[in-house]
Amino acid sequence: MSNSNQSERQPKFETLSGIEVERAYAPDNAPVDYLKDLGFPGEYPFTRGIQPTMYRGRLWTMRQYAGFASAEESNARYKYLLAQGQTGLSIAFDLPTQTGYDSDAAMAEGEVGKVGVAISSLQDMEQLFADIPLDRVSTSMTINATAPILLALYIAVARKQGVSNDKVRGTTQNDILKEYIARGTYIYPPAPSMRLAVDVIEYCARHLPGWNPISISGYHIREAGATAVQEIAFTFANAIEYVNASLARGLAIDEFAPQLSFFFVSQMDFCEEIAKFRAARRLWAKIIKEKFGAQKAQSMMLRFHTQTAGVSLTAQQPENNIVRTAIEALAAVLGGAQSLHTNSYDEALALPGENAVQIALRTQQIIAYESGVTNTIDPVAGSFYIERLTDEIQTRVEDYLAQIEKMGGAGRAIETGFIQREIQEAAWKFQNAVDNGERTVVGVNKFTTDQPAHAHIWRPDAAGQEKQKARLQALRATRDAARWSAARRALENAARGNENLLPPILNAVEAYATVGEISDTLREVFGEYRGSAAF
Repeated sequence: MSNSNQSERQPKFETLSGIEVERAYAPDNAPVDYLKDLGFPGEYPFTRGIQPTMYRGRLWTMRQYAGFASAEESNARYKYLLAQGQTGLSIAFDLPTQTGYDSDAAMAEGEVGKVGVAISSLQDMEQLFADIPLDRVSTSMTINATAPILLALYIAVARKQGVSNDKVRGTTQNDILKEYIARGTYIYPPAPSMRLAVDVIEYCARHLPGWNPISISGYHIREAGATAVQEIAFTFANAIEYVNASLARGLAIDEFAPQLSFFFVSQMDFCEEIAKFRAARRLWAKIIKEKFGAQKAQSMMLRFHTQTAGVSLTAQQPENNIVRTAIEALAAVLGGAQSLHTNSYDEALALPGENAVQIALRTQQIIAYESGVTNTIDPVAGSFYIERLTDEIQTRVEDYLAQIEKMGGAGRAIETGFIQREIQEAAWKFQNAVDNGERTVVGVNKFTTDQPAHAHIWRPDAAGQEKQKARLQALRATRDAARWSAARRALENAARGNENLLPPILNAVEAYATVGEISDTLREVFGEYRGSAAF
């Protein structure tokens, strides 16, 4: 399922007036120090992009985030998006799946299929990807506490399709630290949670070369109210924690760093967002090279997915959100994103409708094929404002990282509440400025109208939830009980030891153990996090 339009894109780089556009630009007779800091695309410190051709060689992956109700309904939405020119899948899971409960669990009542697709077993996962060949798509899964289970389910589906490990491509978010900071879908205490996260990193480094085992997420940190500087600083602090844990596991930095990926937001301050992405790329290269001694250029490349800002969407005058999303998406492209999701204009009101989803995807396509900004790499380079912002953001992020390192690292900074307090204070300042009218939000505190917003409000179908429960109960009654029981015992024994848990989890999902059963097995060994365990 690939986008043929992208492969047919003609490599003719000129303006509408016929002026030829060069690959990249730099000032004539630029001083050595200037070029050292700015560099060239595809060269350390990668300020201007991680690839020497960037979008002239290949556009970013257009990866619309979607998932709702049943596996069948989400499968139909994915096929629709792929037919519209989407170039990668991005899976949203419901809260029971994210927190390790089956669809028929008491804790799942009222939440099945509500904010994402309900996945309880390999049977559901097979349906989710029915008629979608996994050797031809790249799939991102926004999943954290249950990331090892969902990755195992994906591998199992790929195996059933006859897809070899080297052709499996995609990303698991698997960033449990930001769950303790900003999102809350954790299950286990920090130590076993970090063990599971590193299990995924280790397994992918050795068995899934095309899979990003972790997408270290600043998006949720920023959506919780952080500033652009805090978004990068706290994300990189978490990233350093994962790198240290992976090194302690016995992995070499160049063995796993090329597969690390990141997830950032693109907010409404257009120039700051562009500068943020450039500063982040340069600083990450410096951290990996100087702090951790990486030798491979691929280890130093900051590869990131971007999503436009959910918190910038307004329920008032929702059509205005189309403009906001276009501005944010353009900032992400000018900032050099490898992958992009554009929000639908009606998301502040309801699950996006197909028309809204199509407009969101068309926004990316218009930027890619009509705007001309992809003709040259880093077209904003050399702007006095952009370069000053890039330097200033990097300096402020480094100050935060030094402060967090003195505390003992991200784990300690989370445990003491430092990161959470910094985010809360930033969020309060922003909202106070909006409430006081010091910061304008069009249609909310200025240029308002009395017209009510209209949207079709989607709600999960109760009959659909009952169907999902019945299917799950039928699965339990028909699966090989002996194989299932043996797989669960093997997983429990492995969890009580020190081995990587991906293989026994994979064995369990192939025996049709459910997400809830596997999570409960691990709960019995690890316990659940109640806010008191130390990092």
